[in-house]
Order: sequence, then structure tokens, then C-alpha cells
Amino acid sequence: MVFIILGCVVVLLAVLYLFLIVGEQPTKKQAAPFRNLNCAHRGLFEADQSVPENTLRAFERAVEHGYGVELDVQLSRDGEVVVFHDDTVDRETEYTGRVDSFTLAELQSMSLFGTHGDKLGIPLFTDVMEVLDGKSPTIVELKSTENYPELCEKTLAILRGCKGPYCVESFDPRIVRWFREFAPDLMRGQLSEQYSGWRKTVNPFAAFALSHFWTNVVTRPHFLAYGSMKQPLGLLFNKLICVFTVYWTEKPESDRKTLEQRYDCIIFQHFLPKPKFK
Repeated sequence: MVFIILGCVVVLLAVLYLFLIVGEQPTKKQAAPFRNLNCAHRGLFEADQSVPENTLRAFERAVEHGYGVELDVQLSRDGEVVVFHDDTVDRETEYTGRVDSFTLAELQSMSLFGTHGDKLGIPLFTDVMEVLDGKSPTIVELKSTENYPELCEKTLAILRGCKGPYCVESFDPRIVRWFREFAPDLMRGQLSEQYSGWRKTVNPFAAFALSHFWTNVVTRPHFLAYGSMKQPLGLLFNKLICVFTVYWTEKPESDRKTLEQRYDCIIFQHFLPKPKFK
């Protein structure tokens, strides 16, 4: 009798675990443009930042080479959607402070990595999408912010006026959930990484839950974007049920053969693979 009870408990826990982590299989139309696609991380930028990341020139180069692209969006102080990666401008510019503490005009006056010239500054998201013009399937990462509903609303409004294909992703489950509720037709993804990476920003429990995709219970993402060669059980199970998988970020020294076997789409930087694999 004890063994029967224990068996039932194990089964119930397994069912609960699967309920927590399961994603949603994307439609063929949603997934097809990104399948076996190599996407240029923050555009096709140079390792020495002579062509800086997330700039119009970096995205032009990605289009010229036939790649998909990955980019990052967040809000300026005056509510404009800009393409920029870090929460602060400290690494990329001679200034210090959060991106959302500067107006668009202030951000666009900044030199990125000491470069100067047309198409090498911080761009508006609308200008980037005009450059891409539907030529490169685009993965749009929305950066985590307390004012995330405004960022989501403005990003979605811009995307609705642009040529596809495009999809959205975020590390922040609140953002992924927002798109599940307000744009269920748009392919959405949950970004994640190993526990050690999450511990840099969140408490141990949250780091464990996020690294093992427990938040899928409220987001039900169409794809999982993961930043490690070592895949957790939650990722493997979702791949088994045909949830799309994306790897970030492949570098020249990465094991390309293994990545192609494990992931449906690969985000890369600092070398020139073929536009498609397999």
C-alpha cells in the first residue's frame, strides 16, 4: 500500500512539473522563417566595435549577408523605443547612467565605442525596422523594465506596421505573458540561462525557477531561447513536444555541429556562417 501511495505521489509530482514547464507549439507559419536560420547577434557588428552592435550599419550588413537578426529594445526617458542592449550606457559610451534616464536626443548625440559617422549611433526601433524591411527574420528582445507594459505596447504597435517575419522574446516572464495575452498570434519566446547566470540578478528560488522554465505555466512560450550547451530537462521535454528552440550566443570557438543538432535556430556573433544550416 505504501508503494502505491508513493507511486501516486511521484506521478502527481511529475504531472505538476510538466504542467509548469510546458510551452506552446508554434504554427508552421510562425516557425518556418526561423527554422535552421543563423541570426546575427545585435546585427552583424565587428568584434572591435568599429561597426558597433545594434546600429543601422550592423543591421544593413546582416541583410547584405542574408542573415536573420536579433536586436534589443527599450525606452528612452521621453518614451521612444530605441535599439540598445545594456540597461546603462556605461559600456558603450563616454557617459554613465541608465538608458531610460536620457531623452532620445541625448542618446542619439552619444558616440558608441568612440565611433563617428552615419548609421553608427543609437537608432530608433522604427528606423531599424525600415532598414530590415522584411528582408531578415527578426528576433526582438524586450529588455526588462518596471514600465514594461508601455514598452510592450509601443513595440507591438511598431511591429504591426512593419513587414515580417518577426518574433519577440524576453528574459522577463511578465513581458512574455503580456504578449500571450495581447498578441497571441505573434510568436513569443522565453529567454533563459543556467542557474549561475540568473543568480547575478535574482534570489536563489527565482533563479532555480527561471533556469528550469517553471514560469512557462503563465507564459506558454512558442520557443525557448537558452544560453548554454548544457540543456536542462525542461528544455529537452519542450523540444520533444516540438516547442521551438533557439541558442544564444554562438561564437567562433563554439561547437557548431552540436548546436545544429540541438537547436532549431542559432544566434551568432563575430564570424560568418552560412545563412542557413542543415
